[in-house]
Amino acid sequence: MKIGTVLRAFVAAIAALGLSQTAQAQDKKTSIKIGFVTFLSGPAAGPFGVPAKVAAEAIVESLNAGKAPPPYQSKGIGGLPIELVIIDEAGGATKQVSEYRTLVQRQDVDIVIGYIGSGDCLAVAPVAEELKKLTVLLDCGTPRIFEDASYKYVFRTRPHATMDAVAATMYLLDNRPAVKRVSGINQNYAYGQDSWNDFEATIKTMKPAIEIISSQMPKFGAGQYGAEISALISSTPDVIHSSLWGGDLEAFMLQAQPRDLFKSAQLVLVAGEPYLHRLPGKIPDGTIVGARGTNGVFAPDSPLKRWLVEVYKGKAGLEPNYPAYSTAQSFLGLKAAYEKAMRDKIGSAIPMGAAKNVKEEMEKAYSPPNQEEIIAAFEKITFDSPSGKVRMALGKGHQAVMGTAYGTTRFENGVVKVGNIKYYDAEKVTPPEGVTSLDWIKSGFKRSN
Repeated sequence: MKIGTVLRAFVAAIAALGLSQTAQAQDKKTSIKIGFVTFLSGPAAGPFGVPAKVAAEAIVESLNAGKAPPPYQSKGIGGLPIELVIIDEAGGATKQVSEYRTLVQRQDVDIVIGYIGSGDCLAVAPVAEELKKLTVLLDCGTPRIFEDASYKYVFRTRPHATMDAVAATMYLLDNRPAVKRVSGINQNYAYGQDSWNDFEATIKTMKPAIEIISSQMPKFGAGQYGAEISALISSTPDVIHSSLWGGDLEAFMLQAQPRDLFKSAQLVLVAGEPYLHRLPGKIPDGTIVGARGTNGVFAPDSPLKRWLVEVYKGKAGLEPNYPAYSTAQSFLGLKAAYEKAMRDKIGSAIPMGAAKNVKEEMEKAYSPPNQEEIIAAFEKITFDSPSGKVRMALGKGHQAVMGTAYGTTRFENGVVKVGNIKYYDAEKVTPPEGVTSLDWIKSGFKRSN
C-alpha cells in the first residue's frame, strides 16, 4: 500500500474517532512544560532537595537528547522536549499551595512533579484535584495521601513509608533478636508521626514483650536536641529508631556523638541513606540504614542504574543518593505512562503491517494524548527504573509499590559502607489495597480476610 493511500485512511480513522484536523493542529504541542518542586534552600536542601534538582536537570537533558537506555530511548516525552520550571519547596505548606496555584494558573505548566515534605504533599494534593492538574508526587513518606483520600489527578511514583518501619523491624529482629527496650526520636509532623506509629505497632506485633520506653517528638526544623538526647540517654534503650531527615538528622547526629548516645544503643535510620556521603565518620558503625526502596547503595545493577549514575555524576561529581533515584522514578514513570497513552491512542488507527516510515508519519500527524488519556495509562502501570520494577498498585493505581532493603554501616578508609544487606519483597512490607497501614500491621500483616 502506498504511503499516500495509508495516510488518507489514517485521516479517515481520525475523523471516525471524532478528531478533526483542525482540532489536531490546535492540540499540537512543541514541548512539555513541567513544574518541578524541591527544596532549594533551608536544612532539607543539601541532602534531599538539591540532589533531586540535580537529578531532574541531568535526567531531562539526557531524555531530551535521546540518550537514555531502553525502554526510554525516544527523545523527550512522546518525542516532545521537556521544559523545566523549578520552584523552591521551602517555606511551609501554605506557601506551597500558593506556589502550586501559580505554576498551574499563571505559568501554565502541563504537569507538576515534586514535593519531598509530607505536609506539603498533604496540602497540595487536594489543590491538584481542585485544579484538575496531573501531579506526580516525588517523595513524601506519609501513607495518608491515598489511605485517607482518593485522587484522580495525583500519583506517587515511589512507595510510602510504612515499608520503612516494617522492613526495619524485620531486619532489627533478625540481627538483634534479644532486643528488649526501644526508644525513638522523630519529627513532630505527618511523616515523623506516621513513621514512629508504624514502627511501634510493628515491633509490638512482631515481639510484644519489647518495651517502648521513650518517644521524643521535636518539632520539624528544631535544630537543637539537647533535651531529647538527655531523655534518650536516661532511658537507656537497646535501640533508637529515627526517621529524622534533612538538616534535623545532621544536627542531631553532630550533637549526639560527643555525648556517646550510641555507645550502647543500636541506631536505626529509616531514611538514612542520603547521609552516607555527607556524614562520614559521624554515623556510628553498626547503624541500620534504609533508603525507602532499592535505591542508592541498594539499587540492583542494570543499564538504567548505570545511566543514572553516569548522568548524575556528570553534574554533581558524586554518586546519586535516594532522592535522585526518586526523581528518576517520577520522570520515567511519567514518560512510560505518556508514551503508553500515545500508543493506545494511535494503535487502532495504524493499519496492520504498516511499514516503519508509515508509522512514523502517522505518529507525527497525530495529536499528543490529553491529560485524561495519560491518567488512564498511568493507573496500574508497571515501569522500569534505576531501582528496579515499579508497580502502581495501591491507591486505585495511583500509588507505587516496590521492594526495599536494609543494611548495616561501617566506616572504612574515609567512606561509610553498607554491608549485611537484606532485601524484602513489596508484599511483605506493604499493606494491600484498601487496608490502612496501621490496620494491616495490627492484623499481623494479613494479605486477605
